Amino acid sequence: MYSIKRVGDVMTSYIKGSLSKTIYEGNNGYHVGIFKVADTNDDSLHQYIGKSISFVGYFYELNTIDTYCFYGKLVENQKYGEQFQVDSYERCKLEEKDSILEFLTSGLFKGIGEKKAKAIVDTLGKDTLKIILENPSNLILIPGISEANIETLHTKLKEYEESYQEILFLTDMGFSPKDSMTIYHFYQKQSKKVIEEDIYQLVEDLLDMNFKKVDMLALRSGISKDEPIRVKAATLYIMREISNAYGHCYYSREELISYLPKVLDCFVSEDLVESCWLELEKDLKIIVKGDRYYLREMYDAECLIVKRFRMLNANPESKKKNVNTAIQKIEKFFGISYNSEQKEAIRRSYTKDFLIITGGPGTGKTTIIQGILELYKEMNHYSYEELQRKIALLAPTGRAAKRMSDATLFPASTIHRFLKWQKEANKFQVNEYNKSKVEFVILDEASMVDTYLMACLLKGISANCKIVIVGDDHQLPSVGPGQVLHDIIESEQLDVVKLNELYRQGKDSNIVALAYDIRNQYVQRDIFNVEEDLTFIECDNSDVISHVCDVCQTYKDYDYQNFQILIPMYKGLYGIDRVNEMVQSIFNPTDSSSREYKIGDALFRENDKVIQLTNLPEENVYNGDIGYIKRMMLAPKKEIYIHFDGGEVKYTPSNFTNFRKAYAISIHKAQGSEFDVVVIPIVKGYQKMLYQKLIYTAVTRAKKKLYFIGDFSALQMASQNVVEDVRRTTIKDYLLFGID
Repeated sequence: MYSIKRVGDVMTSYIKGSLSKTIYEGNNGYHVGIFKVADTNDDSLHQYIGKSISFVGYFYELNTIDTYCFYGKLVENQKYGEQFQVDSYERCKLEEKDSILEFLTSGLFKGIGEKKAKAIVDTLGKDTLKIILENPSNLILIPGISEANIETLHTKLKEYEESYQEILFLTDMGFSPKDSMTIYHFYQKQSKKVIEEDIYQLVEDLLDMNFKKVDMLALRSGISKDEPIRVKAATLYIMREISNAYGHCYYSREELISYLPKVLDCFVSEDLVESCWLELEKDLKIIVKGDRYYLREMYDAECLIVKRFRMLNANPESKKKNVNTAIQKIEKFFGISYNSEQKEAIRRSYTKDFLIITGGPGTGKTTIIQGILELYKEMNHYSYEELQRKIALLAPTGRAAKRMSDATLFPASTIHRFLKWQKEANKFQVNEYNKSKVEFVILDEASMVDTYLMACLLKGISANCKIVIVGDDHQLPSVGPGQVLHDIIESEQLDVVKLNELYRQGKDSNIVALAYDIRNQYVQRDIFNVEEDLTFIECDNSDVISHVCDVCQTYKDYDYQNFQILIPMYKGLYGIDRVNEMVQSIFNPTDSSSREYKIGDALFRENDKVIQLTNLPEENVYNGDIGYIKRMMLAPKKEIYIHFDGGEVKYTPSNFTNFRKAYAISIHKAQGSEFDVVVIPIVKGYQKMLYQKLIYTAVTRAKKKLYFIGDFSALQMASQNVVEDVRRTTIKDYLLFGID
């Protein structure tokens, strides 16, 4: 398939494979990246077949879909080690044999890896699939192929006898084997028809099909840049990207029009855009209200939240007697004396069908949740087992749920687990058609819950289910679009109990005081270095990392779950990536008995502290959960086993990118968690990340001891910076003025 290039009499080395990721891309086309090697003509590079290698070179375009042939040579880089220096390259069109090879290695045929598949295709050629179906005994003579392999191939191929032509069509188009199987499983025999009619439908229907990937293949198949289906797909893509990047729930006409030429890479007339948008509106994919353009699912989500909260809030208050007496009994049971605000929150959580409880650190929100549970049990004469069936204690993250469960001694769950999220289908099994039977939901850390997730929760519970929402509106808003807690409190249309009286006392009281000073934009030096709980180590920027390392030395034997470095950003001299690299040797030094494995640029070893980056509901592990690498298997298969609170999870190379080192993590990832000891480097180099809500959230993660290291003026600057990107939402407006 490949013509080997020669310079004079010297054969040029090549590697064939696919781009794993780009590490650096310059304006002049210079790339540094990671390349997955499938084949090579150079004996010295055979060790990389099936593995990844770093590469450098100049490219007009590169993507993760296509197969490439890079021509060049192996060089030694002082910083990155061995790299393949690319002198020239070409995009490879798969021959039929290549498509069959990728089909056989797609994961459909258990026990058939790349080596066996290649042996089969090399022997049987382009008629491989036909021969396996009609005469599977021909496989017996192929070295390494067992009778079990033959049985698997023949059985599965018979199941897919009518489908593999469709799958080969998809791979020939440029879809990966995995994507081809995903597409076929969803559309079955309609796959080719759907793609020929509107290839962008894949983006709407399938989680793994993003616009950029589909658009590149669409253009390659001959679709014109200003094709109406492309303009419509680009519009939906832009709206979702704006939501994900800025948290907006609606968009203006002008900004959508301004983005379109950039995404389409061509000019489109206003008439064409208008007609496309009218079709999107007619197809109920967008909703237009004046100059506000909504994705249909976002508009529906905001409306559902407003209608449900307003309805529950309007329900008459229960007149059941003896509530105050029951609260007194609970105080005696727990040996606690609630203040007036806390009593009001506990009482109204029972008498009202909807209540918001908000307050900062030290106001006893978790203590109140415990009281609410006990009051509901007492007033309804439930046993503990009955209470578990009637009440759902929920939080947006696994660590927040565990913290709530530990504090209340009552089972708590993430929202995703409660709603039984199916990753493959990107759907919740508990939904409007299959509702939970719980009669009371208590939702903690509500500032982290985005508009979509709140709407999904409401769909999954009955319309008359009681709801208590608990959270601190001064913390960071949700990562996803919207700001539900902020909007419902700001509207002043729903019942809210605001906790102002500090409840938390003791050694950590200075941490709480600092949090309130930050909220009040007034941070002074005299609060630090007085008691053991609050320390500021002032130093030059160049000394920040060394002081962080000194503190780490003090706590190197501390439980990994109770010591945490929090940093606002990943890149740079003081970023998460570099700090993780520096402190790894302190917490987990190289040991001859510990295995190591490099993933991308990061070296991992057994016992490393790591953080999960995606949701794995089937494993009870969620984005933000922290664990440690218990063991590595490097041969014959590469497997990494990570221990989390929920148990042990096995990772294979296909999902090695789903975790990263966690000695230092982002403040966003830490939200919903608490740690005994927190270290926060702070320098003006963090720039736009230095704002009040971010620093306030970081400070409130510390329970017993908090270190700031760096520039005190940077902390003052952050506490006074209340300017933040305003999210465009309509929940507050709808609560105030009704849904138009």
